[in-house]
Amino acid sequence: MRPPAVATVAPAARRPIFVLNSLDDSISVIDPVSYTELRRIPTGKEPHHLYLTPDEKSLLVANALSDSLTFVDPVTAQVQRVLTGIVDPYQLRFSPDMKWFVTAANRLDHIDIYRWVPQDSAAPLKLAKRIPAPKTPSHITIDSRSTVAYVSLQDSSELIAIDLATQQPRWKIPVGKLPADVYLAPDDKRLFVGLTGDRFVEVWDVAGAQPRLIQRIETGEAAHAFRAMGDRRHLFVSNRVANTISQIDMQTLKVVKTLPGGNGPDCMDLLADGRTLLVSSRWARKMSVVDLQTQQIVRQVPVGRSPHGVWTLDHAPR
Repeated sequence: MRPPAVATVAPAARRPIFVLNSLDDSISVIDPVSYTELRRIPTGKEPHHLYLTPDEKSLLVANALSDSLTFVDPVTAQVQRVLTGIVDPYQLRFSPDMKWFVTAANRLDHIDIYRWVPQDSAAPLKLAKRIPAPKTPSHITIDSRSTVAYVSLQDSSELIAIDLATQQPRWKIPVGKLPADVYLAPDDKRLFVGLTGDRFVEVWDVAGAQPRLIQRIETGEAAHAFRAMGDRRHLFVSNRVANTISQIDMQTLKVVKTLPGGNGPDCMDLLADGRTLLVSSRWARKMSVVDLQTQQIVRQVPVGRSPHGVWTLDHAPR
């Protein structure tokens, strides 16, 4: 008697990699196996940052000069919709509970807090508060409880904390030169600030009523953007002028590894394999692929002008 057939299930196809081309007003869609550009999706003017909705149904692209958001399906790479009337969205973040949506108007010096009302399909974002934020609000992070948004103010070298429930600032403090990306550790207590005008990452204790500087970690010239390694201990920071990426141990607050970053490394994403780091090399017009085991750039994919945000659904934990 012939043994019964064993059912086999084909592995799920790997999802595409997305790279924003800020000066070409487009998204490069990259095949994750061949590492070739499949096509480009037109966006509004100057797309700089992207963010996945916490329900993982849409990838949001912020088009700063078009005052719009482009919603893209993270699996099929098809445009779902374009939402207009979102003023100067340079950077963007959803709160983990999807109640709040926050944008930093880098050009117009304000921070907007929206309520997310998905049942209103025509206008799902309702402006709750516009907060003046001179000068040049840049990057945003929100705590795990969806209570506080932290925003860097690049040209005034400050950091502001905003209570989301009241939409009022809790505090504003001076930090180092030209703060850019901000990363809140999983404990919601330590805030890492990349200093693009210097070669340091500052670490602040934000657990109390007033923040306290803990440490300044020397990484490389123009410390800029962060990506957690997903192990709740290590954090990558791109050093744009140094053309390097530093791996920081968040327990010892020391650099434990220095990786190549291509030419002008900026945003990063880490694949689900835990060893492949994707980097937008802004000055090279390429996406660099760094192997964390060999600590080498193993390939570079040509994309558009001034590549900025990079992201894929097949990523390691953040």
